[in-house]
Amino acid sequence: MYNILICDDDRDIVSALEIYLTSEGYQTLKAYDGLEALRVLEEHEVHLILLDVMMPNLDGIRATAKIRARSNVPIILLTAKSEDADKVLGLNIGADDYVTKPFNPIEVVARVRSQLRRYTTLGGQNKEESTRLLSNGGIAMDDNAKSVTVDGAPVSLTPLEYNILRLLLSHPGQVFSTSQIYEQVWNDPSLGSENTVAVHIRHLREKIEINPASPRYLKVVWGLGYKMEKV
Repeated sequence: MYNILICDDDRDIVSALEIYLTSEGYQTLKAYDGLEALRVLEEHEVHLILLDVMMPNLDGIRATAKIRARSNVPIILLTAKSEDADKVLGLNIGADDYVTKPFNPIEVVARVRSQLRRYTTLGGQNKEESTRLLSNGGIAMDDNAKSVTVDGAPVSLTPLEYNILRLLLSHPGQVFSTSQIYEQVWNDPSLGSENTVAVHIRHLREKIEINPASPRYLKVVWGLGYKMEKV
């Protein structure tokens, strides 16, 4: 049973999402600002967070940063159409996805299900794949232990970052477009995916590259996409 934390200062939105999520078999926890969400996280096991951006006391962006400092739990931001800059900022500091208000609760449930699937299975790889050891240069991935090291030092990745790295490590030298990366990692249609993929690639570079501004491994092929440079 998965616990979903719904955090929004609009109580009607919280109630509506609670109805849809509980009907799908999820358990829900509720908070109405970022500070309350942090308290709930301290007291309960949470498997995913639906987090509004604009809230009193502690907004969703700052709450995301505080949560990421201690947990890789999936975070889906709830944003208004006018908050495009906040969407990018939220993804940049560790949010996994966002839904724009007004939203269809059925879409939210689908995104929750998709994020939980990635979080719990890291892509749902089969048994044969999960025993593979992937490496390139100083990067080593144990896909069975779900661990990554760079030059022998462990690296902590979010599930999305892990899956992007696993995809590129599995095909060194092959160029993947942003649409291909999004469809294979997010398992959703790639409409408007360019910024989302770029933000996660940038975050991944910051963790595995000595100099993210001049990457050794994760290369951009202008106009085409990204690849794992063979080292």
